[in-house]
Amino acid sequence: MRRLDRPSPNHDARDGAAIDMLVLHYTGMASAAAAIDRLCDPASKVSAHYTIDEDGTVYAMVPEDRRAWHAGLAHWAGQGNINSRSIGIELVNPGHEFGYRAFPEEQVAALTTLCHSILVRHPIPSARVLGHSDVAPARKEDPGELFPWVRLAKSGIGLWPQKRDSDLTAGALARFGYDPDAPQAKVIAAFQRHFRPRLIDGVWDVECAALLAGLLALLPPSAV
Repeated sequence: MRRLDRPSPNHDARDGAAIDMLVLHYTGMASAAAAIDRLCDPASKVSAHYTIDEDGTVYAMVPEDRRAWHAGLAHWAGQGNINSRSIGIELVNPGHEFGYRAFPEEQVAALTTLCHSILVRHPIPSARVLGHSDVAPARKEDPGELFPWVRLAKSGIGLWPQKRDSDLTAGALARFGYDPDAPQAKVIAAFQRHFRPRLIDGVWDVECAALLAGLLALLPPSAV
């Protein structure tokens, strides 16, 4: 894994919050250079702790003990200031606006290595390894339906459910952590984008209920 320092000025203090989330993004810009320049531009007021190029190069941008400005208006499990308690990783990808495409092997391998090192340093629960669209479903779609969540889960990064027969309604998504006040169709679509990427229609169905039941079964009882 090739690592380069590319410091961003866009960060501030965490205000004492413990790091217990890892939020993954795509850059959603036409090129890696444009994305990195924006993440380092004081006028943009955005940043991430790391950015990973498609060739696997990792750019270290904000120290982990500082708050990067990557999640924006976001919510998870009753918490609103996601930046204060998370590490943000951007993956270079044009995104849905500029020609969304699969994430290359070199990029995914570098991400896996980086995530493992972060999880050694910080006690982040598997259920709190999330996409930007999970924590901001009304606004965001990244890292999107082509992101290899299954592969990461198999390597110990995040969760992947086994289906369980269930009659759970979409309202139960809040038990996993999704924002109960966000538009329900957007929340369902975010859940589908992460856990059922083959069909993202924003409509709750039996398969969604079975997947959610499988996820909830993976959580410790105190978290459900």
